[in-house]
Amino acid sequence: MSTDMKYVITFYTDWHCGSGLSSGADLDLLMIKDKNKLPFIPGKTIKGLVREAVEEIYSFSNLDLDLDLVKVFGIEENVKKGIESGQGCCFFTNAEINEDLRNAIVCNKLQDYLYRSLASTAIDEEGIADEHSLRKMEVCVPCELEGEILNVPDDFREIIEKGLKFIKRLGQNRNRGLGRCVIKVIQNEKGGNQ
Repeated sequence: MSTDMKYVITFYTDWHCGSGLSSGADLDLLMIKDKNKLPFIPGKTIKGLVREAVEEIYSFSNLDLDLDLVKVFGIEENVKKGIESGQGCCFFTNAEINEDLRNAIVCNKLQDYLYRSLASTAIDEEGIADEHSLRKMEVCVPCELEGEILNVPDDFREIIEKGLKFIKRLGQNRNRGLGRCVIKVIQNEKGGNQ
């Protein structure tokens, strides 16, 4: 049997999940946005963070459960070692603003109020800014996003939930104060058989 898990990410600080794009001279790093210019976190990003958290939890418990990790998360691609990528049984949806709030923001054209820019520069040993080191990134204000993990095997539900709780920061510049968050499971629904 499997379970679908719905979770909510509550951000307490500004956060940045990058698109890989810039806006020329204005911003060096833009947020990833959907077609309505709303922020989201790709499911593959969440999947990678949860997998890393679960691996950390396993390492603390001295358990050897690599096979279960492959079953749930799949095989990570590693061309150098000749390992092919394979899909696990779990599917991670994108984490997005909930539907009611999303509709209100879009209907009232409030998307621009979700973002601000953050500037930083490199400082040399004498306390002077390095030439040409000014960088600006677009960040999203603290908000809540919802996502789902589909087809979680029942025997793995508890460890996935612990993995979600283990994640305390998300996105770029986590070590500089961005992306502080809490992730909570808000619903478990029975799915189909495996």
